[in-house]
Order: sequence, then C-alpha cells, then structure tokens
Amino acid sequence: MELQNSQTLINLARSFAGESQAGLRYQIIAEMCNKQGFKCLQDSIKEIAKNEVEHAKLFYDIISDNNANAANVKIEAGFPFNGKTIEEGLKFSFEQEKSEADIIYPSFSEIAKSEGFFEIAEKFLAVAEIERHHEGKFKYLYENFKNGTLYKASKPTIWECSACGHIETLNCAWNICPVCGASQGYCKLLLP
Repeated sequence: MELQNSQTLINLARSFAGESQAGLRYQIIAEMCNKQGFKCLQDSIKEIAKNEVEHAKLFYDIISDNNANAANVKIEAGFPFNGKTIEEGLKFSFEQEKSEADIIYPSFSEIAKSEGFFEIAEKFLAVAEIERHHEGKFKYLYENFKNGTLYKASKPTIWECSACGHIETLNCAWNICPVCGASQGYCKLLLP
C-alpha cells in the first residue's frame, strides 16, 4: 500500500497538527509562568514544548520522505482550548499527554502495522513512550504547583539558583536567593 492512500497518512497529518498545537499551547503556559515569576517552571515547560515541535517535525518529515506530499490532507480531530491559569494548563497537559501515550499513538501504531508501515508504527510507539514521560512531568508539576510544594522536599535537597548558580542543601528552596536576590521562581525544579 502507498502511504498517499492510507489511513496512516491521515494519522500522520493528525499527529503533526496535534504536536504543533501542543508545542504552542505549552509555550503559552510557559509565558504565563514567566509573567508570574516562575522562571524555572517556564523553562521546564518550554523544554517539553520544544520536544512537541520536534515530534511535529518528525511526522512532517515522514510524510515528505515517503512522497506523500499533498496540497491538503483532510483530518478530523479535536482542537482543545483549556488552561486559563497555570494550574489548569498543567492539569490539562498531563491529561492530554496520557491520552497520547495510552490511546492515540498506540492505536495509530496498530493501524500503521495493519497497513504494512512497520517503521512508522515503531515511530508512533517511540513517541508514545516520550509522551508518557511528559505525562509524568506535567502531573508532578501540576500536583506540586496546586499544593504549593514545587519548592519543598521531604528531605534535604540541593537547590540551585538558575540566575547566579548559588547552591544550597535545604528542605525548602529559599524565597530570595541569598547571593543575587533572585526570587524563588529561579530555583531549578526537581523533576521526575
């Protein structure tokens, strides 16, 4: 079967659109973090946004590399608009990443296999595994942001100021860096 006339092409186009959208949505959440002084939270989210854009590029390249170029691929998919606050954005993000990891990409992989596109099927599964890691990060960030524990640990932990590099071992990150005066939002976050 040619990719041009397959459900896999439609799934690749949906994946490109979804990953592009996620990358931008995460950049919007990161900007909210920046405006509220959560510099390292912003950086963590921007890193995931960058990953999503790379996933979009991967799916775009698969289409292009297989000469499945088209003036228009008609796709039907949801385009969610959630997350008016940082907390809502983080919650929605981990839920979306979970859906991609558990349902969307595994089903796209099965369809690709059934159509004989085994390498593409493996790419869908590889991205699903990355999305599973994103789910864990977003869930951690959401729960700790919601509970006010982003900068607290149950045991002494190394905290580093991302502005000046000051390092200190404490149960809670400082409110203001004792060296440069940067706010707590500049403490590097501990991610799973």
